Amino acid sequence: MNSNTSSVAGKTAINEGLDISRLPVHVAVIMDGNGRWAKKQHLNRIKGHEKGAESVRTILRACREIGIPVLTLFAFSTENWQRPKAEVTALMGLLKKFLRSEAKTMIENNIRLNAIGQLERFPKDVQKSIQDVMDKTQQNDGLLLNIALSYGGRADIQKMVCDIAAKVKAGEIDPLKISPEMISDYLYTRSVPDPDLLIRTSGEMRISNFFLWQIAYTELYITKTLWPDFSKEEFISILKEFQQRSRRYGKVSE
Repeated sequence: MNSNTSSVAGKTAINEGLDISRLPVHVAVIMDGNGRWAKKQHLNRIKGHEKGAESVRTILRACREIGIPVLTLFAFSTENWQRPKAEVTALMGLLKKFLRSEAKTMIENNIRLNAIGQLERFPKDVQKSIQDVMDKTQQNDGLLLNIALSYGGRADIQKMVCDIAAKVKAGEIDPLKISPEMISDYLYTRSVPDPDLLIRTSGEMRISNFFLWQIAYTELYITKTLWPDFSKEEFISILKEFQQRSRRYGKVSE
């Protein structure tokens, strides 16, 4: 058996039992555990973030191969600015490095990058790197990769309230006509459907201020696996488990 045949056989074995017709449209991931992974390996935290970037590539590739339309990665929260300055600076460098290294791959594989969050808080050079890749991939219509950067669910809702209130004050919106759909249109995720599945790595049983509005009916999956150890095999296993769930949206099963 040649290497190509072996590779195809491996993919088939991993994907076996996955119903391609019932895939989630939007998968969101809280990537947690880089620091703990580094500590276990007796490395500094930055090495954990570097290893975590490899898992990003793995899951991005898996989503593209399987056919998941939208992937959102919670990469940097509004609270993460409170981390030690040296770590934040290193994370900025890693982000720029990732964007540079993956830009060509995104272009060649029809992946569109969209960054959501308070991007204005980033250094100008980081903002430029983000915008450059977004501009280069804006015509791609395959997988949409949302990277949540300097993002917080409360900040998202606060911005939405301020924007709608300004329109109400200007007489452009009737406050009695404000609907859930309108609220969604004023959030950072206005152009994408709410997540069907939210995965959190590292075993922490909390949302950590992520997508507070958007995950009202999202299926949650918590894994104890630290993000740098998260694999395609585990991702496929979670998707299979997701497909066994009954999503009733407050109704009863037929």
